[in-house]
Amino acid sequence: MPIAQDWTAERARALPGDGNRYEVLDGVLAVTPAPSGVHQLVVGAIYRLLYDYTARHGFGVTVFSPADLEFSAARLLQPDCFVAATTNGRRPTSWEQMRRLLLAVEVVSPASARRDRITKRRIYMQEGVGEYWIVDVNSRVIDRWRPDDERPEVLDSVLRWEPVPGIPPLDLDIGTLFAEALGEG
Repeated sequence: MPIAQDWTAERARALPGDGNRYEVLDGVLAVTPAPSGVHQLVVGAIYRLLYDYTARHGFGVTVFSPADLEFSAARLLQPDCFVAATTNGRRPTSWEQMRRLLLAVEVVSPASARRDRITKRRIYMQEGVGEYWIVDVNSRVIDRWRPDDERPEVLDSVLRWEPVPGIPPLDLDIGTLFAEALGEG
């Protein structure tokens, strides 16, 4: 829940580590409680798929939260999972080097759904993130946003991600993802 305005990334980083996730969304401090087990299982499954894919093809690095991605003094975000592009063949190793995102992923929860679907989507698109996936565990769908989209592409079977020309796409079977993450398969 947003609690105050005129926050900066620096000020948020000075807060104590208390298990909450702190983000600054256009100067507004957003505090989210620790995620649920189901949330983390799904994030972990997505991370594994993306990590294997990026490692195999070498075009980026896959990271999961907590992560301090500071796009500006008024924008400090912690996507659940993201892929940052390599630069001149070099893997980014610091948060400062991980601002060129090919993909940001948020798994929605009751505490974050509105923020993930509206505020963070707007920020990610303004910051030039290649794709933004909003993963809804309850509905078993992934909303895919690209910078020029007016509406998401709502996917419930296969999501094909083509982040870099000339590299084979990643075909993510959404049903299998949820089944494996939740121990149903």
